[in-house]
Amino acid sequence: MLIGVISDTHISGKSLPEFLVEELTGVDLILHAGDILEMSVVKELSRIAETVAVQGNMDYADVIENLPSKTVVEVCGFRIGLIHGYGPPLGMVPRVLKEFEDVHLVVFGHTHDVHIEERDGVLLFNPGSPTDRVFTDKNTIGFIEVADALKPRIVDVTSKARERRWAE
Repeated sequence: MLIGVISDTHISGKSLPEFLVEELTGVDLILHAGDILEMSVVKELSRIAETVAVQGNMDYADVIENLPSKTVVEVCGFRIGLIHGYGPPLGMVPRVLKEFEDVHLVVFGHTHDVHIEERDGVLLFNPGSPTDRVFTDKNTIGFIEVADALKPRIVDVTSKARERRWAE
């Protein structure tokens, strides 16, 4: 099974960028860790694959009314905690880790910066942002291959995101 993992898309009044649709096509599940802005983004993602999303700190009212602040998804026997994150980047990992019990993986966002780490037997994964370069110099998305273990990887889409910005 292949999971596409994104966060901090910050898309308002526009469709998903074509490069993001292309990158996610073929995944079995999409996890979005918040700062979606509008529910239309979740609806578009759901056309690609089943999508589970949580609200972030920048989301509009329709997202806040329709999505939880955190959730746990079970995939192939692995429990995955999904949360946006909160507060300053320093100390983010312990903050998101304490939000879940008995999970194998915590997916989070908020910092726009990639983070992959194992702590206390839990894999922590921040895919960065595919569309926003605040707080980072690159655009990224994540993938998790699920088999007998969870295998995260990051794809740098900076050049594709840059091409999109120039075309607008």
